[in-house]
Amino acid sequence: MKTLIVEKIDEKSLSALGQIIKNDGIVAFPTETVYGLGASAYSENAVKKIYEAKGRPSDNPLIVHLADSADIPKVAREIPEDAKKLIEKFAPGPFTLILKKQPNIPNIVTAGLDTVGVRIPENPIARAFIKAAGVPIAAPSANISGKPSPTKAQHVIADLNGKVDAIIAGGDSTVGVESTIIDVTGEIPTILRPGGITKEDIISVCGRVKIDDTILSGLKGNETPKCPGMKYKHYAPDAEITVVEGGQKQTADKIKELVASDREKGIKVGVLSASHDEYGADLYIFEGINNQEFANILFGALREFDENGIEKAYVQMCMKDEMELAVKNRLYKSAGYRIIYAGE
Repeated sequence: MKTLIVEKIDEKSLSALGQIIKNDGIVAFPTETVYGLGASAYSENAVKKIYEAKGRPSDNPLIVHLADSADIPKVAREIPEDAKKLIEKFAPGPFTLILKKQPNIPNIVTAGLDTVGVRIPENPIARAFIKAAGVPIAAPSANISGKPSPTKAQHVIADLNGKVDAIIAGGDSTVGVESTIIDVTGEIPTILRPGGITKEDIISVCGRVKIDDTILSGLKGNETPKCPGMKYKHYAPDAEITVVEGGQKQTADKIKELVASDREKGIKVGVLSASHDEYGADLYIFEGINNQEFANILFGALREFDENGIEKAYVQMCMKDEMELAVKNRLYKSAGYRIIYAGE
């Protein structure tokens, strides 16, 4: 398959992209969180192509993207009061609501669930693309399943060129981790996946929130995922990732010890750090302002480890703020829950 790379967004290119969707094609597009891989949410045939291009398990549901909150009734049959409050405050933005689905959404989109994830992205290119398509767009992240999510067009091109109909090269994502997913079908809004809209943000609007137990531990056994990213290994580079968690000094000291031991064995080692310590690693990436900045570069850093042939990498987790849960969620999954606690 020849993939169209779209670098200029104008009426002509949007028309061509819209036609691809109308013809049951699939298009990678930028959002403020990560790049998505989209198809018509009404077409089972088109959505199958997403799963095939990504190598994605069929029981991992997709999120339906809309250009405007007024379109939500097209895909969801109930909009609870908490959902309305969150939409009014944060839409468009980096969050997804779990709602009861309309029957016109095929089961392949929701992995057989009676609920659907609904999101209105903030990115203007994403919304222009959805409008040009003329239908809701079902989309997961635009990467090979299990690998770090793409926050740059070159990440998408590296993973999916030749596997999809078009890729919109629309610049870098600004949030850097996928949307917060909030289940509003129960009595209390529940965070199923943390992201750019934080627990504190939700409490400020709804007055209460629950955190799903699986966020830092993953699903057990044959449990059915309620949303994307809950069940399978995610965000994992080829390098073996270990999260070193605790106080700044304790984590830095532990990473230095681990790096020295690995290098003695001839292992090529990388470090993603929140502090300017000298680790003696083969590749050292620093981002230490806060967890939002850490989130913004996280997936790119994981990909950089692979690009440089890093075999083992240590990630320092020592910053505490509102985005801590979102960063931990991605790091724990990328490490396969390989975590070392260094103390405070």
